Amino acid sequence: MSPELLADLNPLIALVQGSLWAGFVVFLRVGAMLALLPLFGEMSIPARVRLGLGIAFSLIVLPVVGDTLPPPGASSHILALTLSEVATGLAFGMFLRLFVLALQTAGTMAAQSTSLSQLFGSGPGGEPSPAMTHVLVIGGLALAAILGLHVQVAAYMIQSYALAPAGTILDPGMLLEAGVGEVGRTFALAFSLAAPFVAAALLYNVTLGVINRAMPQLMVTFIGAPALTAGGLMLFLVAAPVMLSVWIAAFQGFMANPFGNLP
Repeated sequence: MSPELLADLNPLIALVQGSLWAGFVVFLRVGAMLALLPLFGEMSIPARVRLGLGIAFSLIVLPVVGDTLPPPGASSHILALTLSEVATGLAFGMFLRLFVLALQTAGTMAAQSTSLSQLFGSGPGGEPSPAMTHVLVIGGLALAAILGLHVQVAAYMIQSYALAPAGTILDPGMLLEAGVGEVGRTFALAFSLAAPFVAAALLYNVTLGVINRAMPQLMVTFIGAPALTAGGLMLFLVAAPVMLSVWIAAFQGFMANPFGNLP
């Protein structure tokens, strides 16, 4: 290869190297975030598919944030950048994974309140879970996908660079405050979703106690248990659409304005 041809190829080589570096930096955060995202990060999705999704989302995010990425540096700088970007991606992904945890907690509470926790199904990650939990999680993920989860995830990834630019290390105090706030909101959302079942179970137990005091000879448990199960199924039929609508509103609200409720 002649020196003249090498000289002509040098700008192209520099451009390719810069693009590969920028793509590598973006993939660090996007790949880590994708591992915990609802729907896209489920364990039931093959690893090759998740790798392809990570590359696809990186290609979407790269043109928007490419000018804000740090230039290549020494090996120590690359190591620090890798650790910080992976940690940032995991943190942002975990905040969205908490919403799936809210559905799982709500389904478990509803199943235990209606004596249906012994009916197990396989969750999206393959782990056994009550049938109510399985229905809520699958329904919530399907609803999120129908309402454009892929577009919202891409916007969320881009917005993460405005909240935490590439190469910066998250403040532990701020991360702790945000984490505690989001965990508290997760359990509050879960209890709000399962509140009808908790209230129905309380009313059932109070009524059963009154009947048992009035007629001690009557085996109220054998009469009340089928009624509780049937009532729980009918209540779930009515309440599940409302539960999913409340959940998707909270989920989309957080994605549109992450940590907007924090000072």
